[in-house]
Amino acid sequence: MNEILDKIKKYLEKMNNKKFINNLFIILLISIIFLIVANVFLGSKTEEIDNSNDQYLKETDYNLESDYSGYLERKLVTILSKLNGVGKVSVMVTLENSIEKITAANTTKTTENTVENDSEGGTREVHREDITTQVVTRGNDGSLLVVKEIKPTVQGVIVVAEGANDPEIKEMLYDAVKTVLGIKGNKVQVYSSK
Repeated sequence: MNEILDKIKKYLEKMNNKKFINNLFIILLISIIFLIVANVFLGSKTEEIDNSNDQYLKETDYNLESDYSGYLERKLVTILSKLNGVGKVSVMVTLENSIEKITAANTTKTTENTVENDSEGGTREVHREDITTQVVTRGNDGSLLVVKEIKPTVQGVIVVAEGANDPEIKEMLYDAVKTVLGIKGNKVQVYSSK
């Protein structure tokens, strides 16, 4: 091992140190430039691949509470644009209401019946009922325990797509939207884009 180190040391001593450092610096500079260029080209391809993998958005990856219609629109654009003969697609979804959450609750009902007799022979009957409802929270954070979540009802959908001027493609888009959302045909309109 010492022999190898001695040979390297002798080689470096023979060589002009400034020349060696300059060559090393040039190689390092070329390597950095190559990495930057490769990152720019490969980085843009990676983003395209990542965007294509986002086609099927998960409900957990998207804030459904604030924009359920946006979530549905993105899913529809993704799937409709894959249909044969359909180019670029734009979708607008309107909802009748918002997401409804049904929380867990403890309900206590107390019923009390009292019959009172007075000294003159009269009877008075008192019926009292108390209902107490207490919302159930979970954990230490105090968040409500949701038992059921009801998604909003779709009021209408507009699809604007390249290729929709062809009646067969228009019908295909129309049927796809009705099927995926489970809505009646009178709630769906399909138009061709400019």
